[in-house]
Amino acid sequence: MPVSEKTYISIEGRELQLSNLDKILYPDSGFTKGDVIKYYNAIAPALLAHLKDRPVTLKRYPDGVESKFFYQKECPKHRPSWLETIPVSGDKRKREINYCSLNDLPSLIWAANLAALELHPSLAKGADPFTPTVLVFDLDPGPPATIVECCVVGQMLRGILRDLGLHCFPKTSGLKGLQVYVPLNRPVSYEQTKGFARACAELLEERYPQLVVSRMTKKLRKGKVFIDWSQNDFHKTTVSVYSLRAGKEPTVSTPLLWEEVEAVINNKNPKLLVFEAGQVIDRYTDYGDLFAPVAVMEQELPFK
Repeated sequence: MPVSEKTYISIEGRELQLSNLDKILYPDSGFTKGDVIKYYNAIAPALLAHLKDRPVTLKRYPDGVESKFFYQKECPKHRPSWLETIPVSGDKRKREINYCSLNDLPSLIWAANLAALELHPSLAKGADPFTPTVLVFDLDPGPPATIVECCVVGQMLRGILRDLGLHCFPKTSGLKGLQVYVPLNRPVSYEQTKGFARACAELLEERYPQLVVSRMTKKLRKGKVFIDWSQNDFHKTTVSVYSLRAGKEPTVSTPLLWEEVEAVINNKNPKLLVFEAGQVIDRYTDYGDLFAPVAVMEQELPFK
């Protein structure tokens, strides 16, 4: 198929125009836009539950991962008439932004056709954008530290949270780090989630100063794991579980079993937590959606 050829398809009664399906977006692996669309089509039953009703920022790579990219918050004006948007006001520019709503398969495939390789949803839903449904710890290794050290810190966080009666769920960032999600799904503010996350990060830094850093100063991060608590903010987004990442290979932000986290600590092998698109589909077939509880589990932070 020539690169410029267009394809018209119907999904769930919606008409879509796809283009440049043979265009290579990941040069090192030959992964094309068509492959991106096939991946998102296959993982949609799991992914859509985590995008539902959330404002989504698209990170687009129209010429592939080695070329320029841009973040798109405002949903494109050339979107299909049936694609819904989520208006959110209160950002730094004090104006309303109409985010894309990716609540169904046609909308997801439309976004994939825009070369929106990465999907970054809000931690809150559009109906109540100042009330996050989840708290996230973003663990970022400073070289020569790797995801192995992130797993060690992730287990430490899990222990703290478990002592407080909270369940948490790990996923790879899809690049070099690890993220730990704490489902809440109860009324709470970003001020509360950010404050709680920061307190946990500072506690671990105090206990393990040779391994953990909670401050954002980059020169402090060498060989340590930075616990980014600041992601818990109205103005920020975190890459979605099951989203592709724009690295050299089509890796995915992948939900994990805690047993897998422990295995990486024991084996000291970061490659054990590198999953590409096809592997993630296989894992979903075998395990189901390991992140399913994050969308529905109700928990309260211990503020008192």
